[in-house]
Amino acid sequence: MTEENKTYILNITVADVPWHRLTTAYGRGTDFPTHFKTLWEMNDLNAVKSALYALTTNMEHQSTFWHGTPFGMIFMSRILIEALNKSEQNPIANFLADELLDFFNCILQCYHDGDEMEHADPLPFFSDMLKEEYLWSEEYDEEEDEMRYEEDEVFPDDLFYSFYYYSWQAILAYRSALEKEVSEKFAPKITAILAVL
Repeated sequence: MTEENKTYILNITVADVPWHRLTTAYGRGTDFPTHFKTLWEMNDLNAVKSALYALTTNMEHQSTFWHGTPFGMIFMSRILIEALNKSEQNPIANFLADELLDFFNCILQCYHDGDEMEHADPLPFFSDMLKEEYLWSEEYDEEEDEMRYEEDEVFPDDLFYSFYYYSWQAILAYRSALEKEVSEKFAPKITAILAVL
Protein backbone atom coordinates (compact mmCIF):
# COMPACT_ATOMS: atom_id res chain seq x y z
CA MET A 1 0.00 0.00 0.00
CA THR A 2 1.36 3.40 -0.96
CA GLU A 3 1.63 6.11 1.69
CA GLU A 4 -0.61 8.35 -0.39
CA ASN A 5 -3.40 5.76 -0.52
CA LYS A 6 -3.06 4.95 3.19
CA THR A 7 -3.19 8.64 4.12
CA TYR A 8 -6.26 9.09 1.92
CA ILE A 9 -8.06 6.12 3.50
CA LEU A 10 -7.27 7.19 7.05
CA ASN A 11 -8.28 10.83 6.57
CA ILE A 12 -11.24 10.93 4.19
CA THR A 13 -14.54 11.94 5.80
CA VAL A 14 -18.06 10.82 4.94
CA ALA A 15 -18.77 14.33 3.64
CA ASP A 16 -15.86 14.06 1.15
CA VAL A 17 -17.63 11.33 -0.83
CA PRO A 18 -20.38 12.11 -3.40
CA TRP A 19 -22.43 9.07 -2.35
CA HIS A 20 -25.38 10.07 -4.53
CA ARG A 21 -23.16 9.59 -7.60
CA LEU A 22 -21.78 6.17 -6.64
CA THR A 23 -23.48 2.98 -7.78
CA THR A 24 -24.60 0.21 -5.45
CA ALA A 25 -26.29 -3.15 -6.04
CA TYR A 26 -29.73 -1.53 -5.82
CA GLY A 27 -29.20 2.04 -6.96
CA ARG A 28 -26.99 4.76 -5.51
CA GLY A 29 -25.22 5.24 -2.19
CA THR A 30 -27.23 8.34 -1.24
CA ASP A 31 -28.35 6.91 2.13
CA PHE A 32 -24.96 5.49 3.13
CA PRO A 33 -24.05 8.43 5.45
CA THR A 34 -27.29 7.99 7.44
CA HIS A 35 -26.65 4.26 7.80
CA PHE A 36 -23.03 4.83 8.89
CA LYS A 37 -24.24 7.24 11.58
CA THR A 38 -26.74 4.68 12.87
CA LEU A 39 -24.05 2.00 13.09
CA TRP A 40 -21.57 4.36 14.75
CA GLU A 41 -24.04 5.32 17.47
CA MET A 42 -24.84 1.67 18.33
CA ASN A 43 -27.79 2.60 20.52
CA ASP A 44 -30.82 1.00 18.82
CA LEU A 45 -30.60 -2.67 17.85
CA ASN A 46 -33.42 -2.62 15.30
CA ALA A 47 -32.04 0.51 13.63
CA VAL A 48 -28.54 -1.03 13.57
CA LYS A 49 -29.86 -4.26 12.01
CA SER A 50 -31.76 -2.29 9.36
CA ALA A 51 -28.79 -0.03 8.52
CA LEU A 52 -26.39 -2.97 8.43
CA TYR A 53 -28.67 -4.88 6.06
CA ALA A 54 -29.02 -1.85 3.76
CA LEU A 55 -25.26 -1.32 3.61
CA THR A 56 -24.14 -4.93 3.21
CA THR A 57 -26.70 -5.83 0.54
CA ASN A 58 -25.84 -2.71 -1.47
CA MET A 59 -22.07 -3.15 -1.17
CA GLU A 60 -21.86 -6.82 -2.18
CA HIS A 61 -24.28 -8.86 -4.24
CA GLN A 62 -23.43 -12.32 -5.58
CA SER A 63 -19.70 -11.57 -5.21
CA THR A 64 -20.03 -8.35 -7.22
CA PHE A 65 -18.73 -5.05 -5.86
CA TRP A 66 -19.91 -1.58 -6.84
CA HIS A 67 -18.53 1.95 -6.92
CA GLY A 68 -19.79 2.57 -3.39
CA THR A 69 -18.11 -0.56 -1.98
CA PRO A 70 -14.48 0.57 -1.49
CA PHE A 71 -15.59 3.89 -0.02
CA GLY A 72 -18.11 2.11 2.18
CA MET A 73 -15.41 -0.26 3.44
CA ILE A 74 -13.37 2.66 4.77
CA PHE A 75 -16.18 3.65 7.12
CA MET A 76 -17.19 0.06 7.88
CA SER A 77 -13.57 -0.52 8.98
CA ARG A 78 -13.74 2.43 11.37
CA ILE A 79 -17.11 1.23 12.68
CA LEU A 80 -15.75 -2.29 13.20
CA ILE A 81 -12.85 -1.01 15.33
CA GLU A 82 -15.27 1.14 17.35
CA ALA A 83 -17.67 -1.81 17.83
CA LEU A 84 -14.84 -4.10 18.94
CA ASN A 85 -13.67 -1.48 21.46
CA LYS A 86 -17.19 -1.17 22.91
CA SER A 87 -18.25 -4.80 22.58
CA GLU A 88 -17.77 -5.75 26.24
CA GLN A 89 -19.84 -2.84 27.58
CA ASN A 90 -22.46 -2.52 24.84
CA PRO A 91 -24.50 -5.54 23.66
CA ILE A 92 -25.40 -3.73 20.41
CA ALA A 93 -21.70 -3.14 19.71
CA ASN A 94 -21.10 -6.80 20.49
CA PHE A 95 -23.74 -7.84 17.94
CA LEU A 96 -22.42 -5.39 15.35
CA ALA A 97 -18.78 -6.46 15.72
CA ASP A 98 -19.75 -10.09 15.19
CA GLU A 99 -21.81 -9.31 12.08
CA LEU A 100 -19.15 -7.01 10.61
CA LEU A 101 -16.39 -9.57 11.05
CA ASP A 102 -18.48 -12.02 9.00
CA PHE A 103 -19.08 -9.37 6.34
CA PHE A 104 -15.38 -8.48 6.17
CA ASN A 105 -14.54 -12.13 5.69
CA CYS A 106 -17.01 -12.25 2.78
CA ILE A 107 -15.53 -9.08 1.21
CA LEU A 108 -11.97 -10.42 1.47
CA GLN A 109 -13.01 -13.77 -0.01
CA CYS A 110 -14.64 -11.99 -2.97
CA TYR A 111 -11.50 -9.88 -3.44
CA HIS A 112 -9.19 -12.90 -3.47
CA ASP A 113 -11.48 -14.84 -5.83
CA GLY A 114 -11.49 -11.89 -8.24
CA ASP A 115 -7.78 -11.29 -7.88
CA GLU A 116 -7.03 -14.84 -9.05
CA MET A 117 -8.78 -14.16 -12.36
CA GLU A 118 -7.32 -12.15 -15.20
CA HIS A 119 -7.95 -8.47 -14.53
CA ALA A 120 -6.81 -4.96 -15.39
CA ASP A 121 -4.46 -3.04 -13.13
CA PRO A 122 -6.25 -0.91 -10.52
CA LEU A 123 -6.30 2.86 -10.85
CA PRO A 124 -3.08 4.27 -9.30
CA PHE A 125 -4.81 6.12 -6.47
CA PHE A 126 -7.90 5.45 -4.36
CA SER A 127 -9.00 9.02 -5.04
CA ASP A 128 -8.92 8.38 -8.81
CA MET A 129 -12.28 6.63 -8.47
CA LEU A 130 -13.87 10.01 -7.74
CA LYS A 131 -12.75 11.59 -11.01
CA GLU A 132 -15.65 13.24 -12.79
CA GLU A 133 -15.44 10.81 -15.72
CA TYR A 134 -16.30 7.89 -13.41
CA LEU A 135 -19.11 9.51 -11.41
CA TRP A 136 -22.74 9.03 -12.39
CA SER A 137 -25.22 11.89 -12.90
CA GLU A 138 -25.93 14.42 -10.15
CA GLU A 139 -29.65 13.63 -10.34
CA TYR A 140 -30.71 10.04 -9.79
CA ASP A 141 -32.92 8.72 -12.57
CA GLU A 142 -33.58 4.99 -12.23
CA GLU A 143 -34.51 4.62 -15.90
CA GLU A 144 -31.39 6.47 -17.04
CA ASP A 145 -29.21 4.35 -14.77
CA GLU A 146 -30.76 1.16 -16.14
CA MET A 147 -30.00 2.31 -19.67
CA ARG A 148 -26.41 2.99 -18.70
CA TYR A 149 -26.11 -0.57 -17.41
CA GLU A 150 -27.02 -1.79 -20.89
CA GLU A 151 -23.85 -0.23 -22.30
CA ASP A 152 -21.04 -2.61 -23.24
CA GLU A 153 -18.53 -1.10 -20.84
CA VAL A 154 -20.61 0.25 -18.01
CA PHE A 155 -17.45 0.41 -15.87
CA PRO A 156 -13.99 0.62 -17.51
CA ASP A 157 -11.91 -2.45 -16.63
CA ASP A 158 -9.44 -0.57 -14.42
CA LEU A 159 -12.26 1.13 -12.51
CA PHE A 160 -14.15 -2.14 -12.02
CA TYR A 161 -11.10 -3.96 -10.68
CA SER A 162 -10.43 -0.95 -8.43
CA PHE A 163 -13.75 -1.65 -6.67
CA TYR A 164 -12.19 -4.91 -5.46
CA TYR A 165 -8.59 -3.81 -5.00
CA TYR A 166 -9.44 -0.73 -2.95
CA SER A 167 -12.08 -2.53 -0.86
CA TRP A 168 -9.22 -4.76 0.25
CA GLN A 169 -6.94 -1.74 0.77
CA ALA A 170 -9.65 -0.06 2.89
CA ILE A 171 -9.48 -2.97 5.33
CA LEU A 172 -5.70 -3.36 5.07
CA ALA A 173 -5.21 0.25 6.21
CA TYR A 174 -6.75 -0.72 9.57
CA ARG A 175 -4.74 -3.92 9.98
CA SER A 176 -2.67 -2.61 12.90
CA ALA A 177 -5.87 -1.65 14.78
CA LEU A 178 -7.25 -5.16 14.26
CA GLU A 179 -3.98 -6.70 15.40
CA LYS A 180 -4.23 -4.79 18.70
CA GLU A 181 -7.67 -6.21 19.51
CA VAL A 182 -7.56 -8.37 22.64
CA SER A 183 -11.15 -9.61 22.76
CA GLU A 184 -11.07 -13.37 23.34
CA LYS A 185 -14.58 -13.78 21.99
CA PHE A 186 -13.69 -12.36 18.58
CA ALA A 187 -10.10 -13.63 18.40
CA PRO A 188 -10.89 -16.54 16.02
CA LYS A 189 -12.72 -14.31 13.52
CA ILE A 190 -10.10 -11.56 13.71
CA THR A 191 -7.33 -14.13 13.23
CA ALA A 192 -9.15 -15.54 10.20
CA ILE A 193 -9.44 -12.06 8.67
CA LEU A 194 -5.79 -11.20 9.33
CA ALA A 195 -4.78 -14.48 7.70
CA VAL A 196 -6.40 -13.50 4.38
CA LEU A 197 -5.69 -9.77 4.59
